[in-house]
Amino acid sequence: MCEKIKQVNCWLSAVFGDRSVPQFEVNTRTVDVLYQLAQSSEARCSDTALLIEDFKQKASEYQADASHLQDVLHQGVGLSCGSLSKPAADYVSALVDNAMVLGVRDTSLCSLIPAVNKLTSELLEAEKSNRRLERELRASRKSLGAMLMLRGNLQGDIEKTAKSQAVEGAKAEERLLSLDFVTMKARELSTRRVKLEEVDALKKEIIPLKKKLEPYMDLSAVRSFNSFPQKHFFTHLLILTS
Repeated sequence: MCEKIKQVNCWLSAVFGDRSVPQFEVNTRTVDVLYQLAQSSEARCSDTALLIEDFKQKASEYQADASHLQDVLHQGVGLSCGSLSKPAADYVSALVDNAMVLGVRDTSLCSLIPAVNKLTSELLEAEKSNRRLERELRASRKSLGAMLMLRGNLQGDIEKTAKSQAVEGAKAEERLLSLDFVTMKARELSTRRVKLEEVDALKKEIIPLKKKLEPYMDLSAVRSFNSFPQKHFFTHLLILTS
């Protein structure tokens, strides 16, 4: 724990430099977190330092190669950067730019041709991938159009079905109302029929009684009997037959 705190303090001092290190609560968790950050920072700094050294070494090598090529040109063919014409200097500059874009070490054909071939292959692969993506896009658009058309048809069918259901519902309600009316009328007719049957039965029962009473009744009595209301019929009938 003490060793970790010491390394953390050294790292914080290096990070903040002349500025004061902010106060923080010293506990196991904060020390562990800061220690991990210190280790990661030191590792990144080490990698960065190695990368810088590698760049410096490559820069030195490139500078040495450039000096050597300048000496060869100057001593061999008597050319120097100042002696080149503007078009020649532009060509050389363009060649250097192309070499940098291609990421080659030098501008020799042995370096440029493989780099150009690789770039061409990547371009062809990209064009192939682009054509494939275009085909997939066209297929997706076609599928989307078909789906939108199907959705429109389904929406139309749903609306038609909803209207048809509304109409059928109204018809069903009308049929129910008609059925209730018919049922009510049937009950009413059935009640009337029962009453008529009872009246007929009473009439049939009265006929023999009338025939039986005819010998004992004079015309005035019969006339008086026939003039009685129906509701007193049975009372008078009992009186006459007693």
